[in-house]
Amino acid sequence: MQVIIISTSLSQTHEFGKIIGARLKPGTVIRLIGDLGSGKTSIVQGIAQGLDVSPRYYITSPSFTLINEYPGRHTFYHVDLYRLGDTVDFEDIGLLDILFDDGVVAIEWAEKLTEELKNVLTIHLSILDDQSRKIHIISSEPEIIDVLKKLENQNKFH
Repeated sequence: MQVIIISTSLSQTHEFGKIIGARLKPGTVIRLIGDLGSGKTSIVQGIAQGLDVSPRYYITSPSFTLINEYPGRHTFYHVDLYRLGDTVDFEDIGLLDILFDDGVVAIEWAEKLTEELKNVLTIHLSILDDQSRKIHIISSEPEIIDVLKKLENQNKFH
């Protein structure tokens, strides 16, 4: 199932992530794909809020640490593969352990990940202009897509 939403501001992208995060189940992997500056970290900040990660944690992209872990309703792992080459052994950096854990994992630059995964939510972000983003979501979780389609129909993201 899929839905396409247009976000016209950073706060809308953040709110969109919060709506998704509130509905995520343990073991979900979120694949985030998009150019630099397309809103991947912003949507992750919203997802963290939706997962009840405390606001005392400032969610930033773990470009140098590769993986950040946050306590919330479910353990939330934020992964950034931007700086990794194509021949990285994901087992060596601990990624395979968290991919099959009961937490929720959000992976920026997920196109570098080749493992076959279950319970995946893929979010493609595209820059339309300085403020607007096209957000294309593909999920096997009908509940998430249904909620997003209702919001889209109510013009919450236009």
